[in-house]
Amino acid sequence: MSSPIKSCSLDPVPTFLLREFVDLLLPYATRMVNASLEEGRLPISQRHAIVTPLLKRPGLKTADMSNYRPVSNLGFMTKVVERAVAIRLNDYLVGNDLLPCHQSAYRKKHSTETAMLRVWSDVLMAADILQVTLLCLLDLSAAFDCVDHDLLLHRLQLSFGPRGVALEWIRSFLTDRTQQIAYDGQLSTSCLLPFGFPQGSVLGPLLYTLYTADLTYVVE
Repeated sequence: MSSPIKSCSLDPVPTFLLREFVDLLLPYATRMVNASLEEGRLPISQRHAIVTPLLKRPGLKTADMSNYRPVSNLGFMTKVVERAVAIRLNDYLVGNDLLPCHQSAYRKKHSTETAMLRVWSDVLMAADILQVTLLCLLDLSAAFDCVDHDLLLHRLQLSFGPRGVALEWIRSFLTDRTQQIAYDGQLSTSCLLPFGFPQGSVLGPLLYTLYTADLTYVVE
């Protein structure tokens, strides 16, 4: 019920209708989520996305493709299942202190503000003992689109411990994904995504944090 009232063309039932009759439909939705978790797979129909290119900010040239952000529209129930997995995975990572301690992105009670406070604190502490501060900034382009599935799954096993059904569900979430581009009222043909995961997914940001966690050790 806390989800945004947005519908995707992939939804067989509009979101507002599902919310309006939630008492009647909740047992069926619950069985769908539980079946996905127990079987360790996301149905192939829920691994499809409609991608809408949106300008990163107003005023940019519309003819330049690099000025667009590809936002994926996913089915409502897809996001419900993802949210169930994300909550469990996050609780597991936090409970076992597995998240990078200096990572502020995509974490509860963390933000750009906590990152800035940490940097500013380090700068002041260095100045107090007459040390020079060097700040290195790295910007990654199309970060979510470049994630290697095999490498991510390997890192999950090696560094974070998911096994069995849990790992198989994540593997199912990543593989055999397809998408179509929606532009000017037209839909492109469907294409397979061998890398990355959708911008707009619930689980994507958390998985990306785990994918790049080893950078912490490189920096140290």
